[in-house]
Amino acid sequence: MLELVGVSHVYPNGTQALDDVSLSIPKGMFGLLGPNGAGKSTMMRTIATLQAPTSGSIRFGELDVLARSSLLREKLGYLPQDFGVYPRVSAYQMLDHMAVLKGITCKGERKAVVETLLDETNLWAVRSKAVAGFSGGMRQRFGIAQALIGNPELIIVDEPTAGLDPEERNRFLNLLAGIGENVVVILSTHIVDDVADLCPRMAVLANGRVQLEGVPRDLIGSTHGRVWQKTINHDELERFKASHVVISHRFYAGRIIVHVLSDEHPAGFEPVQAGLEDVYFATLANARRPAMPAAA
Repeated sequence: MLELVGVSHVYPNGTQALDDVSLSIPKGMFGLLGPNGAGKSTMMRTIATLQAPTSGSIRFGELDVLARSSLLREKLGYLPQDFGVYPRVSAYQMLDHMAVLKGITCKGERKAVVETLLDETNLWAVRSKAVAGFSGGMRQRFGIAQALIGNPELIIVDEPTAGLDPEERNRFLNLLAGIGENVVVILSTHIVDDVADLCPRMAVLANGRVQLEGVPRDLIGSTHGRVWQKTINHDELERFKASHVVISHRFYAGRIIVHVLSDEHPAGFEPVQAGLEDVYFATLANARRPAMPAAA
C-alpha cells in the first residue's frame, strides 16, 4: 500500500503544483487521470523521490519514503513521460548497463534478466538495434523493460501511451495489465480509455488537488440519470454553455453533440448512458467552476 498524506509542492516561482493531496493506493493498477498541468507529473516525480514535497508524508508499506528515499528506489520501477537514451547503444547493452546500476552484478543472472525482459516486451528481435532509432511504441516498451529490472514492488508510468498508434497502445496496455496484478502500478494519464480498460481504482487530479477517487464502475453509477445529450448547431454552443452545465461536446456530421449534467430532465435533451469520460469531464467542469462566495 502506498499512502500519501497532505502532500503539497510549491515551486520556487510560486506555482503550487500539488495542494494537500492524500491518497491510499493498494496493489494493482491505479489510474491517475488529469488534464495537462494538473500536477500529475509533479506527483509522480515526488513519489519517485526525484523531488521532495514542500509538506506532507509518503509511506510505502512500513517505509517512510521521504526519510529513506534510497530504500524506496530499490523497490521502484519508473517510466517518466520522456526519457533519453545513449546514441548508438543497443537495447541489449542498455538494459545490461541498467541492470548493473540496479545492483545485478552477477553476469549470468544479469543475462537471464535482460533476455527475459526483452522477450516479455516483444523486443527480442531488435535487441541489437540502437534504442535511439526505435519507434515511439518500441521506445515505450523498452522503457517498461528498464522499469521492471529488479522485480520492483512499485511501478510508476507517466503518460505512457501518448503518441502511440492503436496497435502499439493495445500491446503496451496488455503488458501493463499483466504486470499489475501483484505490485502497485500507478498509471498517470489524461487518456480516459486507458484507465477505463485497466484500473480497478482511480482518482482525478485537477488544480493540484484530488477532485474524485474511487472504483470506476461506482463513479459511473453516481452519474446515472444525470447526463443528457442533444445535437445542436455550431452557433448554438455558447448559448447552451451559458444555460447548462456542458461537460463535453464533439463534432458529428457537421453538427455538435453536447453532454450536459443535470438532476432534472432539460427540455429537448435525451438521457444518455454515462461512461467514465462523462464522469471525468463532469469532475473537471466542477473543478473549474468559480467558488461561490460565503454567505454573510
